[in-house]
Amino acid sequence: MSYFQRHVFFCCNQREDGRESCAPHGAATLRDYAKSRVKALGLSGAGQVRINQAGCLDRCALGPVMVVYPEAVWYTYVDQSDVDEIIDAHLQHGRVVERLKI
Repeated sequence: MSYFQRHVFFCCNQREDGRESCAPHGAATLRDYAKSRVKALGLSGAGQVRINQAGCLDRCALGPVMVVYPEAVWYTYVDQSDVDEIIDAHLQHGRVVERLKI
C-alpha cells in the first residue's frame, strides 16, 4: 500500500530559454494555496494527500500543470477556483475533473 492515498505534484519550473513554463503562471502560489487548503480540510498526512512541488514535468506548454498519483491524472488550471475544484472533486471524492484534464 502507498504511503499516501494521493500524491499531487505541481510543476513550478521556470525555463530560462524563453519557452513556455509553469512558474510565470503562478504555479508556486497555487501550490502553496493547495497545500494549505488540503491541510485545513484535514486531508494531509500519512494515508491521505500530499502536495509537492516538482521541477519540470515536461508538459509546460500545456501549463501550468499538476499531476495526481496514483491515478496519473494530469490537470491544467488557471486560478484558485480551478484548484478548489480539483481538491473538492478529485482529492476528496475521487472524481476526475474532466474539464481541466489534459
